[in-house]
Amino acid sequence: MEKVSVEDVMKAVSDSKSLDIFRSIAKGSVESEVLKETKGLSKKQYYFRMKQLLNAGVVQRNKGRFSLTCLGAVVNHAQIVITAGINNYWKLKAIDSIQSSAEIGEHERAKLIKTIIDDSGIESILVAQR
Repeated sequence: MEKVSVEDVMKAVSDSKSLDIFRSIAKGSVESEVLKETKGLSKKQYYFRMKQLLNAGVVQRNKGRFSLTCLGAVVNHAQIVITAGINNYWKLKAIDSIQSSAEIGEHERAKLIKTIIDDSGIESILVAQR
């Protein structure tokens, strides 16, 4: 098995249909036939995307069912964090704006983040940023 790169993983989940397949697998082990029928893809489109996911090492096939690998679980977690960031986009922009417009101390910055952001995962990332 050859080494997988960040680019390989990102490319495998980069379009909406591939990400949709990946998310379906992340919800639980899924049979190939179910994925093919429910995603609205041609056979060629489906197999191309599955090959990318398999080659990137984020999914595995066992007896006709697909599930996430350990790497896939890590990628899924990262995707959840990214989604949380996008859901808090305007709050994050507000924090950026306040930080850039005034000299703000570390204590005040942490207090601002805790006041504006209601997602503990995003909050911990931002507080640890500096």
